[in-house]
Amino acid sequence: MTEEIIRVLAYFFGFAVSLYALTALDFNRFLRKNRPVPAQILMILLAMALGTLFAQFLLALRITLN
Repeated sequence: MTEEIIRVLAYFFGFAVSLYALTALDFNRFLRKNRPVPAQILMILLAMALGTLFAQFLLALRITLN
């Protein structure tokens, strides 16, 4: 039970960190003008992908250190 909780918390932590890091980028600059919704969707999808990779890295690191 605790392993699943740690796994879920790692994914949420990874998502939050990557979402915070992606706020430094200006997605409106790369997309069409006056289209904030697609920029926000792109940012959320990228944050999910980066957060998943980050969480998998942390969980693999935790396994190898034990």
